[in-house]
Amino acid sequence: MGILDFIFPKYCVNCKKLGSYLCPDCFSYLSLSTSGICVVCSRPSVDGMTHFGCVGRCTIDGVFTGIEYKGIVKKLVYNFKYKPYLSDLKSLLVELLYEGIVQNEAFSKVYQDNRHNLILAPIPLYASKLRIRGYNQAEILAKELSKRLNIKMINVLERTKNTRPQVGLKREERIRNISGAFEIIRGKKEIIKNSFVFLVDDVLTTGSTLLEATNVLKRNGVKKVWGIALARD
Repeated sequence: MGILDFIFPKYCVNCKKLGSYLCPDCFSYLSLSTSGICVVCSRPSVDGMTHFGCVGRCTIDGVFTGIEYKGIVKKLVYNFKYKPYLSDLKSLLVELLYEGIVQNEAFSKVYQDNRHNLILAPIPLYASKLRIRGYNQAEILAKELSKRLNIKMINVLERTKNTRPQVGLKREERIRNISGAFEIIRGKKEIIKNSFVFLVDDVLTTGSTLLEATNVLKRNGVKKVWGIALARD
């Protein structure tokens, strides 16, 4: 235990035991496997790949998630995104995400086949929300994941619309809310042209955010886009 742990002690987010943000007893309740879903039609799919019949010119090619968004995971994500803004949860959360996705055969194939042309791109926050929080949780996840996968992380999208929180909205409301929210950052269009992108976000619910971001990327020259989310709701 380092000196910072004495000054800023860590407590399990679930049982409040001193020592770490997730104690061994509570860790045993986590589920590192998630069932695949096609986010275009919201029906089950093999390993999270988009159904052949759902693929379009500007649709996402698949989504990979690490853990189930329930119980303790909800508490971890909440503490990561909201007050008290525990950004140093990043190591634990990225480890859970990494261990979850590398067990997915479809992810492993996509990664191995395209690793030399892959980019990790985080879903951006609106500027005012970024100022309040001080960091973008998706960017933190992408940066840490880039170290483990040896893939460049590049901010290529900006959020130009201050959307309402997606939590609590129905699918149709989520789609309307996020419509037109993203643009390519000036000067990044040439960087992403003909590339393959892993879009990184924290929680996958309906997939409307990833679908909207993918639409913008593909309309600007990206060849393939797969989503990576820490947890699936």
